[in-house]
Amino acid sequence: MKKKLLALLTAFSVLLGVSACAAPAEPPAIASETLAVKAIPDLPEDFILGMDVSTVLSEEESGVKYYDFAGTETDLFRLLRDCGITHVRVRVWNDPYDDEGHGYGGGNCSPERAVEIGRRAAAYGLKLIVDFHYSDFWADPGKQTVPKAWQGMDFGEKTKAVGEFTRETLRKFASAGAEVAMVQVGNEINGFLCGETGWEHIQALLQAGAEAVREVSPEALVAVHFSNPERSGAYQDYAKRLDEYGVDYDVFATSYYPIWHGTLENLSAVLSGIANRYGKKVIVMETSYAYTADDSDFFANTVGADSAAPYPFSVQGQADAVRDVIDTTAHVPGGIGVVCWEGAWISVGGASWEENRTLWERYGSGWATGYAASYNPEDAGRYYGGCAVDNQAFFDPGGRPLESLKLFSLLRSGNGVGSDP
Repeated sequence: MKKKLLALLTAFSVLLGVSACAAPAEPPAIASETLAVKAIPDLPEDFILGMDVSTVLSEEESGVKYYDFAGTETDLFRLLRDCGITHVRVRVWNDPYDDEGHGYGGGNCSPERAVEIGRRAAAYGLKLIVDFHYSDFWADPGKQTVPKAWQGMDFGEKTKAVGEFTRETLRKFASAGAEVAMVQVGNEINGFLCGETGWEHIQALLQAGAEAVREVSPEALVAVHFSNPERSGAYQDYAKRLDEYGVDYDVFATSYYPIWHGTLENLSAVLSGIANRYGKKVIVMETSYAYTADDSDFFANTVGADSAAPYPFSVQGQADAVRDVIDTTAHVPGGIGVVCWEGAWISVGGASWEENRTLWERYGSGWATGYAASYNPEDAGRYYGGCAVDNQAFFDPGGRPLESLKLFSLLRSGNGVGSDP
């Protein structure tokens, strides 16, 4: 009987494109003798503990391997699941390649590659947060560049294209067996989306994306994502605009990086105000913290020794910073989760800048390749290169997990290490 059941499971898994050995299993118990974790009271069982791993395919193509705490090579998604991560976030760029097929870097996050990440996440029972940038490369408060294929479209055509692209991509996720739990319509838009700066146009693009999500992935939450909660009145204005235009969304999402985005007290006040006034769920969609000030890939990091650091740059400091963001968000009305940004994006190569650059350019494992200059000449064209956040990962440069990765599985119980008797 057992052999017959195993055969049926294997056959079913093959149909889904998932190996039988990758089926979700009960994760092992996690303990740490060196990391001190203070329990978060009343942390909801369904609280999202997420991690963005959008560069993982480029990392692996560049030769990166990930290991478990025993030093055994493992699948990154298995390890994340075992350490308490519940959701994986992946960004989607429309067409991150030049005319000759060279990738722009940053993981070359095409829809097809994003779907592969979703498939692998599902094999280990991890849910998915899909992050549409509606751009061919990075979209953030400083740039929201229209995809190449949409340039020259009038606004009506562009709005239609947003809806069609969202539908088409979500159908691909569904076909791959990914469990899409949340969809971002835009990334850190801050009053600027897909080349549009007026709210009348922005809201129409958001509506087109949301409508597509409701149609293809009706169980998924729709999130609208902003950054810079420290800017007085900005989030209140964004939320008011969304409400006035009747934008259909469930989650007001924010980035929050402790070095740049103000205090946790301010974050709590801002998110609480939106949740209470508009009845929306709230989430910290991006956060991270450095475990060292050192660089490991010969390409300068965004955070270093000269950064104003509210926590020590250490493994314990990293865990404390993330733990406090989770604690703050969990105690905001409507707070549903925290997602750590690119926690597995580590150095590739290692011997020299020249060796690393070859891998960055070939596989897109740095933040940008030289090929991205044709699309983003002012930024990528001038500063392309390696990973600028390798010191904020939950892995060392050799792919071995830091003790801070155990944080997520210890949040509800704490562990008493280093605490007063």
